[in-house]
Amino acid sequence: MSTAAGIARVTMDRPESLNAWTPDFARELLAALEAAVTDSDVRCVVISGAGRAFSAGADVKAPREVLPGGEPDLATRLREIYNPVILSVREMPKPVIAAVNGPAAGIGCSLALGCDFIVAARSAYFLLAFVHLGLIPDGAASYMAAMRMGYTRALEMAVLGQRISAEDAAAYGLINAVHDDDTLAGAVDDLAAKLAEGPTLAYGNIKRALDAGALAGLRAQLALEPGIQQEHAATADFQEGVDAFREKRPAAFRGA
Repeated sequence: MSTAAGIARVTMDRPESLNAWTPDFARELLAALEAAVTDSDVRCVVISGAGRAFSAGADVKAPREVLPGGEPDLATRLREIYNPVILSVREMPKPVIAAVNGPAAGIGCSLALGCDFIVAARSAYFLLAFVHLGLIPDGAASYMAAMRMGYTRALEMAVLGQRISAEDAAAYGLINAVHDDDTLAGAVDDLAAKLAEGPTLAYGNIKRALDAGALAGLRAQLALEPGIQQEHAATADFQEGVDAFREKRPAAFRGA
């Protein structure tokens, strides 16, 4: 994290994997966000991704913990590491901007949707790819997608697992703005500077007021998802989804 002129810039920096999340990666991200909370010089936070992506989501190539019964542990990372990142953004008493410079998928999309302002490059897209692995969206993505653009669009996004272009995302109300790729950085800088010069305490309390009811739902969603996700761990569809992803072929789901 770097800080200048009241703006903390948090860059996800695993460009070789499209900034895919591992536990250590998420711990570093959480530490940066927690530092921004306590730093009185920080009045606005910008989250972006290094390279050509915002974040491709969880790194499915990284080894998974295994439960005593032999099935992969899909819940612990969510409860202990990934979900606290999302909650940290929502509870941040300062405005947070997602500068979406490229694909935002999976938990990376969840992170973007958790930010206060989402500003995207025209080439960027948003994808809840969980269904292609026989899973549900996590990181409260389905909850926040529904909050932002309504149930109908959120259901399409989660069930069909199709990319939503930055332009469509803006039209649906999922994000705030879309800019040409070469002007995104300037647009984000302008917004961040405006927010950093504003009444930070008032901004924090505006978030607090708007989120008064929503945060209870968000916390409930974050508590619910890991258990549901774990239910999928022993299913044939989940194993098929993972195998198909690794083998770069369409999955043949059996509904079991």
